[in-house]
Amino acid sequence: MSDYHFSRAVDMSFEDAIAAVTASLARHGFGVLTEIDVTATLKKKLDADFKPYRILGACSPSHAYRALQAEDKIGTMLPCNVIVQQHTDGTVEVSAIDPIASMQAIENPALGEVAVEVQAKLREVIDDIESAAAAA
Repeated sequence: MSDYHFSRAVDMSFEDAIAAVTASLARHGFGVLTEIDVTATLKKKLDADFKPYRILGACSPSHAYRALQAEDKIGTMLPCNVIVQQHTDGTVEVSAIDPIASMQAIENPALGEVAVEVQAKLREVIDDIESAAAAA
């Protein structure tokens, strides 16, 4: 684990991983507000080839509302990004931002409480992706 995200390699295809992440996020109270196909964007804008890489902007409305009430500029850090990428060896990896790490510079105890809750939920999302795929 790094200082700013947590990740897990998954035993499934890139597209199946995206579906599994989306299902797992939903089960844990998150919706996907944005989806950025980095591969397609880099091809279109730069004519550059890049590995399969997708950014999902995940949001838990109740947590976002509490965070915005505690700190009105926190929207600069929302939504919580989750990425799915396929490495050159074929391994598919899912990573989520650690909201505690991303918000550590903000000294607001109410925001810290929200970050702890969101961190726990995002860890659960990452931990149960394969079971979400099996249930789909």
